[in-house]
Amino acid sequence: MYRGVRVAAVVPAYKEEAHIGTVIRTMPDFVDHIVIVDDCSPDDTSGAARAADDGRVTLIRHEVNQGVGGAIITAHKAALELGSEINVVMAGDAQMDPQYLPQLLDPVIDGYGFAKANRFFSGESFAGMPGYRVFGNLMLSFLTKLASGYWHIFDPQNGYTAIRAEVLRRLPLNKVAQRYSFENDLLIHLNILGVPIVDVPIPAVYGNEVSSIRLGKVIPELVSLLIGGFWRRFWWKYMVWSFSAVALLLIAGLFLVILGSLAGLWVLAASVASPTAGSVMLAVVPFVLGVQMLLISLQLDIQESPDLPTMHSMAKE
Repeated sequence: MYRGVRVAAVVPAYKEEAHIGTVIRTMPDFVDHIVIVDDCSPDDTSGAARAADDGRVTLIRHEVNQGVGGAIITAHKAALELGSEINVVMAGDAQMDPQYLPQLLDPVIDGYGFAKANRFFSGESFAGMPGYRVFGNLMLSFLTKLASGYWHIFDPQNGYTAIRAEVLRRLPLNKVAQRYSFENDLLIHLNILGVPIVDVPIPAVYGNEVSSIRLGKVIPELVSLLIGGFWRRFWWKYMVWSFSAVALLLIAGLFLVILGSLAGLWVLAASVASPTAGSVMLAVVPFVLGVQMLLISLQLDIQESPDLPTMHSMAKE
């Protein structure tokens, strides 16, 4: 146990025969359970896990590959059945340094529902990274902030996380994306539930692992999920459960922007040579008002981020 709390490490593993033993051997003693899900690996990942001979290990093998998210979901469910109070996700490739586990566990024990590692906690974190990858990380982080509503977080693809068992029980785990977009979709679901989360600065451990991610497939999947996730969060949080000013401003702002854009196209088509002041105002005024409403809606959404209440309660302690 860690600070009197029962901890389970959930480990998704795919083709990790060479690394899974290291993950098990370096797991701190305060971790009560190690739930490993072999996601239908073509190598002997399961055999390597058994060879580690650790009594804390619960090994599950998928007969059909479900992706990293599917493996994590299976492991979370198994850990809950074992009686865990906090689950920590650790990759099967030994890239998540176990010495930083206390940094993830402490804020969750002290009040947060979810803690996530952030590899990019300083300017030096981007040193040596190609420019296109820096740009990609920045864009993906911004889109995830917009979709999830957690504007204070960064490095959304980082899967080194800790989560309370009671939060897991509230989550519709079977509806969370099961593949590479799992972390992004999880953040959206957490925000809908109003779960306070925190970023924890933790460096990554890079070895000789080779990524099997196909960007041509992953990027469209991520963008599609983030767009759909934004509207799903907007629908449940700001319309179904509580129709708020955020919804009113967003809907009215979108309407005015579209109206102004259509009016602008009509002005261009009808009077290319010499548009009148009145026709220009017909397009500009609703467009500008719509943009202002969208910006105010965005500002209110940022203020609704569910991290502040818990931070206040922790400060009191």
